[in-house]
Amino acid sequence: MAENHYPATQAQKATGDWNPFWDTLAELDPDYLERFLAFRAVPQNGPLPQKYKELIFIAINVATTHLWPSGARRHIQNALEAGATKEEILEVIQLTSIMGIHSMSMGVPILMEEIERFERNA
Repeated sequence: MAENHYPATQAQKATGDWNPFWDTLAELDPDYLERFLAFRAVPQNGPLPQKYKELIFIAINVATTHLWPSGARRHIQNALEAGATKEEILEVIQLTSIMGIHSMSMGVPILMEEIERFERNA
């Protein structure tokens, strides 16, 4: 993949918030990955604190209609780094479970793994 032809991909990598699955997409179809990342790019410089943005991203990733474990994991990590508590993250997952209990069965185990990792590295 010629890096200079994929500005959205490079911009996403530069944030440090990179899904390892995207490496596979970059190999298989870098044009698709570029279009996908450009489509999903929402400006992150608005008035909401990063902690709240990450909590929203967690809700999206654990929602029954989405169920994206690697996204949930990344945003739980980001939320913890941004100052969110285990209780705040759990409440987001609980509220999202209104759409279906699968939000809890996927999100809570990831939360517990990431809390353990976060506390080990603190």
